[in-house]
Amino acid sequence: MPSNEPHAPVSSSFVVRRDGDPVPESLKGAVAAIGNFDGVHRGHRHLLDMALRSGRPAAVLTFEPHPRSFFQPDRPLFRLTPEPVKLGIFARLGLAGAFVLRFDGRLASLTAEEFVTLLKGELELSGVVVGHDFHFGRGREGNPERMSGLCRGLGLDCLIAPAIVEGSEPVSSSAIRAALEAGDIAAANTLLGYRWFVRAPVRHGDKRGRELGYPTANMRLPDDCRLRHGIYAVRASVNGQPVDGVASFGRRPTFDNGAPLLETHLFDFSGDLYGTTLDVEFVGWIRGEERFDGIEALIAQMDRDSEEARRMLKADRTPSMVG
Repeated sequence: MPSNEPHAPVSSSFVVRRDGDPVPESLKGAVAAIGNFDGVHRGHRHLLDMALRSGRPAAVLTFEPHPRSFFQPDRPLFRLTPEPVKLGIFARLGLAGAFVLRFDGRLASLTAEEFVTLLKGELELSGVVVGHDFHFGRGREGNPERMSGLCRGLGLDCLIAPAIVEGSEPVSSSAIRAALEAGDIAAANTLLGYRWFVRAPVRHGDKRGRELGYPTANMRLPDDCRLRHGIYAVRASVNGQPVDGVASFGRRPTFDNGAPLLETHLFDFSGDLYGTTLDVEFVGWIRGEERFDGIEALIAQMDRDSEEARRMLKADRTPSMVG
């Protein structure tokens, strides 16, 4: 989910503090939920809610790039919410701001004690919230119990959030990635607590959709996107307004079998979206990508896909994090 402005402000009241910046007045003495927060799913939101209920400024402390990208650079990570998207969700949830720490060799080398000292000294926090499985410090030497003891020694409050479970499994970013890779939008959105969405600029294509009677907004998603190729019911945000549609993500086997592309047809919409950055929410899975022997067969299937998308969209009640 690329963005044209990766460090653009996300809200007039939400502030972002990065390495080397002074701590904004509005974040001094904050209680910060700590984690990677990829997806900002229901489990993450429980931590954020605990910070919001603290009675002090509520913030989040997160890391960029994702630590796995630092430790395993040869294994691209399917990011559910790249930094600009993640920060936008934090702002919508009512947090005062975010501390974004660059995850590099310096940060990775800090001991557990040094990391907690940074929280108290450099970041001027008054308390933290961590998950039940949180690890920190060099070699992941610290755990929640260690965090609690170190915080107590420095006069910091420390809250430990329990796991949030769906069925018999904890809600996790890994489970959401697996659901999206399988095309199981319903499961992914249940775990997230909102409709998963992508953000990217609309680019010029070959105009083939217009010739078929289905003009599309074409978006190139990051190479690490592992969403299953197929047809989806979607809802886009156009000038702040939701517009229903149907989208294909894949290689277009009927035509060129090229690089993966998200092609979104918006129902009952006419307008020029080229160059704009579009948020597209995924509502439901319709079918896998197919190769058709002729244009007529393809158009007939697109008609059926559109009908199914309209049905799914009409029935959907999942909350949105867009707009």
